[in-house]
Amino acid sequence: MNESVVRALYGKATSLNLSSKKINYVPTCVSRLPELSVLLLNNNSITALPAELLSLHHLVELNLGNNALKEVPAVLGHLESLKKLYLFRNQITAVPPDVIDGLQHLVVLNLNHNQIQRLPPEIKSLSRLRHLSVLDNKLEEVPVELGHLTSLTEINFTSNNLSSLPQQLYQCKELIKLHVARNKLSSLPEGVRALTKLQVLDVAGNKLSMFPVEFHVLRLKELYYEGNRFVRCDPMSSAQDVEVLTLKELTARFVLREDRNRSSLVHRMLPHYPLLTALLANGSCCSLCLEPFLTTWLECVHFISLKKDMQMRISQTIPVRALICSYKCFNTDGHSYYGVATR
Repeated sequence: MNESVVRALYGKATSLNLSSKKINYVPTCVSRLPELSVLLLNNNSITALPAELLSLHHLVELNLGNNALKEVPAVLGHLESLKKLYLFRNQITAVPPDVIDGLQHLVVLNLNHNQIQRLPPEIKSLSRLRHLSVLDNKLEEVPVELGHLTSLTEINFTSNNLSSLPQQLYQCKELIKLHVARNKLSSLPEGVRALTKLQVLDVAGNKLSMFPVEFHVLRLKELYYEGNRFVRCDPMSSAQDVEVLTLKELTARFVLREDRNRSSLVHRMLPHYPLLTALLANGSCCSLCLEPFLTTWLECVHFISLKKDMQMRISQTIPVRALICSYKCFNTDGHSYYGVATR
């Protein structure tokens, strides 16, 4: 190790490789390499980092994978030029908010194979992050602030304890790959069609019964979904012929219809009523008659051919959720929507 450091010091190196050197500490003389941009410390037994490393103002890549860290070193929060940070295969249980705040230029963050239960809301500070990987941890939830990371192209939450994903995930519209296999997801949030660039989705080994509304409009290249609890194609008769809508629902449907007409008075005035606008934002569209509605709906499912409807190479069908505005629509002939049985 000493020879590597000495050569780097005399050569004013911009990169230093101390990986697999069987070291349990980082020599403080590394801080005397002010132009260092790449520092590889992976595959050692390092338990902490010296504070002197904060002098590495030009450090762009730091690999601390496969060490013995029990926490994210505080000094990392001062490495403001850092773009790639690898902390995989350590014993980390938490990600300190103050460290995250100092890494605003980070592009790649790899926290795989640790024991992290949650990510802090301060993760929203990583506005330039493109690759986030927290594979094989103990994540129980994903913060809604993840939606602030609009530069993300790849997320990997495989092998955690997630029972749900936040709706705000769909604000990450640059997302190309989303891996959430082997969790405890019983559903995916609605609004998935917002991920227009998504190419790879892995939801294998969860508890999904169907995919969200309009899932089939995605132009996926790869879809992994084995090991879920998908509903089967079992026809059901409706249990009701007509329903009595509440005044709130009737009014909401009228306003939603009028809002479609850009020249209508309702459409022009609606922006002046933010609370009403927020309420109507939760509305949906009937899969059959295409009319809007707010809260009264019938949950159905239709079965999509991956090859025919999504232009994928595999010849299989998947269940996709659909919402119908009324039993009147559901009872019309000629459609291929099925009611969902309750268990």
